[in-house]
Amino acid sequence: MPEGDTVYRAAKNLDAVLHGQTLTASDFRVPAFATVDLSGEVIDDVIARGKHLLHHIGDLTLHTHLKMEGSWHVYRHGTKWKRPAYQARVVLETADWVAVGFDLGIVELVARDADDSVVSYLGPDLLGPDWDAARALANLESDPAREVGLALLDQRVLAGVGNVYRNELCFLRGVLPTRPVDEVENRPKMIDLAHRLIQANKDRVDRTTTGNLRGTTDWVYGRAGKPCLRCGTKILRGELGESELELRDTYWCPHCQS
Repeated sequence: MPEGDTVYRAAKNLDAVLHGQTLTASDFRVPAFATVDLSGEVIDDVIARGKHLLHHIGDLTLHTHLKMEGSWHVYRHGTKWKRPAYQARVVLETADWVAVGFDLGIVELVARDADDSVVSYLGPDLLGPDWDAARALANLESDPAREVGLALLDQRVLAGVGNVYRNELCFLRGVLPTRPVDEVENRPKMIDLAHRLIQANKDRVDRTTTGNLRGTTDWVYGRAGKPCLRCGTKILRGELGESELELRDTYWCPHCQS
C-alpha cells in the first residue's frame, strides 16, 4: 500500500492540471456511481489526507483510496494509457487532460460539506498543514501494551505511515516492531522522526531513509538476509498485523534493535 508521501505527490500532480478546470466528461466505472455525470462541474482542488485523495468538484467530493494496486495517471487527449482500460475505475476529462484512476480500492462521492464523514477517523496527517505532534503522541500512547509496529501503521494514530516507514522508523529508533509502546524510549522522538522522514521525501519519487539516493536507500525494509548497514548482522524478516488477513512484512536487525 502506498505511503503517505506517494499519495501526497499524486494529489500534487493531479491538482497541478485539474485545479480550477471544468470537466468536459466523467466516467465512474463502479456500480454505485455508474450513472453519475459531472460534466460542466469545476474541480476546485485535489488534496491528500493521509493516504486518501479528495477531489473537490462542485458541491461534491470524490473520495478515493489507492489501497494496494491503485494509481492515478494524467494523460493528454489521444495518449495511450499505461494500464489497461478494464482497470480504470474513474475517468475525469477536461479540455486538455484526462485523469484516470486505476484499480482504486475506494471510490465514493459524498457531499462537499461532508468530507469529515470519510476522513474524520484519521489521526494527525504527517503531511497536512494542521500536523499536530502532541495529538499524534497522545494517540500512540493511548494503548501502551500495543506493539509499536501495529500502532505506527494505524492511520487513527497518525496518518501517512506505511509499511516501509514503519520498518525504517523502528530500526532508526532501535526498537523491534513487536516492542510494546510503553517500552519504547523517548516516544516523542519517534513521532518527530516520522514527521521529518516523510517531509524529507514528499517531493522525491525515489524515497530514501538512509540518505542515499543511489544504491541502498532503506536500512532494513526488503533487505532480509542481507547485512545490516550499521553492524553487518543479517537482517531478519517476519510478519505483523492486527489479524491473519492484515499481516505485513517486518524487517529488523537483531543486534541494533531490541
